[in-house]
Amino acid sequence: MAISTGGGGAETPMSDINTTPLVDVMLVLLIIFLIAVPVAIQTIEKLRLPIMVSQESKDKVENLLLTVSTTDDAGRSAGEPGFEGASRNGECRIYFNNITPVDSAELRDMAYKRLDTIVKREGGPEALRANPEKIPQVHIRGDVNAPWRCIAGAIFNVQISGYPTVGFISNPVDPKG
Repeated sequence: MAISTGGGGAETPMSDINTTPLVDVMLVLLIIFLIAVPVAIQTIEKLRLPIMVSQESKDKVENLLLTVSTTDDAGRSAGEPGFEGASRNGECRIYFNNITPVDSAELRDMAYKRLDTIVKREGGPEALRANPEKIPQVHIRGDVNAPWRCIAGAIFNVQISGYPTVGFISNPVDPKG
C-alpha cells in the first residue's frame, strides 16, 4: 500500500478515504433489499381461521378433578349463603373431585390413596408404563379470582402424591362474541 504525497514536492500525506469498497457494499445491500422487501411485505388479505366446535372430553374416570377457589372478603366459601365471589385476599379452598373441600394435607393423602388404588388395580407401575394412556391425570379448574399461590399449592400437592400430568380446565369462549 502506497501513500500519495501529492504534487509539487509537498511532504504532507493525502488523507482521502478510498470509497470504492464502501460503494460496492452499499450497491450489493441495495440489490438485496430491493429483492427481499417485496417478498417480506406480502400479506394475506382474507385469512379465515377455523372455528373449532367444542366437543365433550372423553375423560377417564380415573382422572382427578380439582376446583380451586378462595373465600370471599367476609370469609365465606362457595356454596355458603351470601357468598360474594372469590377474593384475591381470601383463604384458599380446594375441592376434591369438585365436591369435597380439602386442605393441603388432606389433598396429598387422598390423591396418593386414589393413585395407589388405580396403580394396584392396573397391575403395578410397570403395567402403566407399558400403557401410558391409563395413567390418570389431574385436571384443575381454577376460579378466575383465585390467586396463583392457591393453584400452585394444589399443583405441588398432587405432584408430591405421584400424579405426573396436571392440566387446566377453562370455560370455552364464544368466538362470535
